[in-house]
Amino acid sequence: MRFRTSLFALVLMFLLTVACASPVGDDTISPEQWAELLKTQTPPPTIRPSVVPTPTVIQAPTPTRIPGPTATRALSPTPSSPSAPSGGITTNSTATDSWIIVESQGVDHVIPGEEHDSYNTRPATSGWHFGAPVAPARWGIHTIPLPDEVLVHNLEHGYINVHYDCPDGCDELVAQLSELVNQATDLGAKVLMSPYPDMDTRIAMTAWTVIDKFNDFDELRMVEFIIAHESSPVSPEANVSR
Repeated sequence: MRFRTSLFALVLMFLLTVACASPVGDDTISPEQWAELLKTQTPPPTIRPSVVPTPTVIQAPTPTRIPGPTATRALSPTPSSPSAPSGGITTNSTATDSWIIVESQGVDHVIPGEEHDSYNTRPATSGWHFGAPVAPARWGIHTIPLPDEVLVHNLEHGYINVHYDCPDGCDELVAQLSELVNQATDLGAKVLMSPYPDMDTRIAMTAWTVIDKFNDFDELRMVEFIIAHESSPVSPEANVSR
């Protein structure tokens, strides 16, 4: 009887430890694991509608491009040490639309199948997300869509998420995006790429509470976004390694 009681206590302590464990940066899930997980995943929950603030477009100051010939062919300075303006408000310095700064929806954890309010952007830039071991996803290129609840966990860690939506196919665009993402990850940057269906543009880049959406590949625009927002102090857990 004493042995059975001790065994039960050990099992209970183990379960409590697992339930209360905090996610860590190295506890990620690979694209292959995600593919297997999605095969058995239950249908997504019905999301309760909510009224969310309209994102505010931040007007850019006089354009100032990254100096030097490396601006369009290399990520320099190193993305893991970006410089961000005070207050976490950053704007696009290219001659394109301004980056959109979005109100944070918090950092609450949910479990797969749990209902929560809708996100205020698509793709999401903050809010409800899964914990380990379901999220965050591994850095680099994913070939299947990932749930917002996974992607937001990556953003919380200071990631840049790159997405594309090409219902009729876009091999050239995917190749261009992949090359840029590979360059960034080769330098140690926390960057993730995955398809994202039903966007209203072909390309979207997200960081914590920041989004940029456009239709045509623009290397300089994307490099500047990565440099400005990768591991930004605005991200709640930007110091977590990839």
